[in-house]
Amino acid sequence: MQTRPVPVRAILATIGLVLATYIGLQLVIETRRVLIWAVIALFFAVALSPAVDVVQRRLTRCRRSVATLLVFLVAVLAVGALVALFVTPLAQEGTRLAGRLPHLIADARAGRGPVGDLLERTHALRYVQQHHEQIRSFATGLGTPALAFVRSAATTLAGAVTMFVLAYLMVLEGPKIIDGALALVDDARAARIRRVGAACARTVNGYLTGNLLISVICGVLTYVMLLLAGVPFAGLLALFVALADLIPLVGATLGAVVASLAAFIHSLPAGIAAVVFFIVYQQVENHLLQPVILSRTVKLNPLTVLLAILLAVEVAGILGALLAIPIAGMLKVVLRDIWAHRNGRPVQLPMRGDDAAGEPERAPRPK
Repeated sequence: MQTRPVPVRAILATIGLVLATYIGLQLVIETRRVLIWAVIALFFAVALSPAVDVVQRRLTRCRRSVATLLVFLVAVLAVGALVALFVTPLAQEGTRLAGRLPHLIADARAGRGPVGDLLERTHALRYVQQHHEQIRSFATGLGTPALAFVRSAATTLAGAVTMFVLAYLMVLEGPKIIDGALALVDDARAARIRRVGAACARTVNGYLTGNLLISVICGVLTYVMLLLAGVPFAGLLALFVALADLIPLVGATLGAVVASLAAFIHSLPAGIAAVVFFIVYQQVENHLLQPVILSRTVKLNPLTVLLAILLAVEVAGILGALLAIPIAGMLKVVLRDIWAHRNGRPVQLPMRGDDAAGEPERAPRPK
């Protein structure tokens, strides 16, 4: 049996595809930081876009640029109010702590007061006295990590500003870009893409709403526990725990560590109660609250939510935990639409602004 030679054009096309794939992967790797910023900005843009649409509809003769500016100003003021609510008491208590610091250090050395009593019970003061030189050498070598922390903080600040600007431009120019892209296809396909895109946007909004609800529950329960334990500044600590809980994967642990340390400084029983509370609560949040609440807001069953989080954390870490649930919800919407069209029963997903409370209606089977 005579074999036909492979055409040179096919060989060159295969080599070209391999090279293009390699270059594309390298480009993604080199620009991954900017891509992450763009993805997070897209999340905020999708979340704020409905508010811009509402303002634009309610205010007559309001241009989209004005509506976008008003919504983002309100968002900035809300974030600023939260920061002020958190930073102002912290600055006041920091000033008070700085004034009492020499007295607290003297009490700690003498084994008096809550800090000194804690150090005495844990034998930490004896350890410090026995390993004084090692601790001094360790503290001397903290200059480089401190410099790295400052650089990381500057990068984070630059990233926050970049994401804000990107989200603003996405909300402002998004409709023009979408209309220009959909003008390249026929009306029926454009309407289908709009409906699927609106359903995906509702999935993202549902995820953000559910995540905020979980953080509010965490903050309220933390406040009640700290208040019952008599820990000072319970409201401030609960607010920090609620804000930290918004961070996927590590936020809940960070908030729990800070609140537990504050409870231990107050008293040993309060510290033990805080540790037990956070261990129990995090299990409840990870295996009950997140699957149930996010399954209702993102319209995914709890098993899918839990599997999506676990798989995404293994693949992409913190970013995967952030994107797992909305991506799973969007995949569900897209696959459902594709499957329905293949079977000749397209799903009529409600457009943005339509009544989305009920179940999506199905178009009649074409005769």
